[in-house]
Amino acid sequence: MDAVHPRVLGYLGRALSLELSAVQQYMTQASLVDLWGDAASAERFRAETVEEMQHGERIVQQMLSLGVAPAASQLQPVSHAPDLVGLLEQNVELESALVAHYDEATRFCELIGDGANGAFFRALWEEETHHTEELATWLRELGGPRRRGYQAYGRRAPQARAMPAAGPGDRARF
Repeated sequence: MDAVHPRVLGYLGRALSLELSAVQQYMTQASLVDLWGDAASAERFRAETVEEMQHGERIVQQMLSLGVAPAASQLQPVSHAPDLVGLLEQNVELESALVAHYDEATRFCELIGDGANGAFFRALWEEETHHTEELATWLRELGGPRRRGYQAYGRRAPQARAMPAAGPGDRARF
């Protein structure tokens, strides 16, 4: 086995952290919107959870094949919002971070002539780009960014369950 550039290993580790952060976020959001009575959105978030788990598993397999022990050491906290539109806005941001990460990793692998890892990152980039576009479409269907509430969706989150706006450094409270 040829030595793998340490920076490629860093990209893999960061990718695992981002994917597992997405798993945690979508899993939490599925439960949250289910509490709001929105079973259809909960099911969509559960499907997103599975997709991100599959990405995480592929990264673990790639790391193991390179002789590296997987470690996701920097999970991001779950972001929260008082409504579905806000959740989707945050998910688009998270997915955009994944797209940017995979783009950078792909370009670096091309630069150093690591075609195998470059192809691996490129495949994830394509899937996450498609996923980001799907989330952006869902967001537009609800009236687009910054239009709060379920009004455009036809539902409202129960008032008793509305969450306060969070400031920087606040932890999620559900």
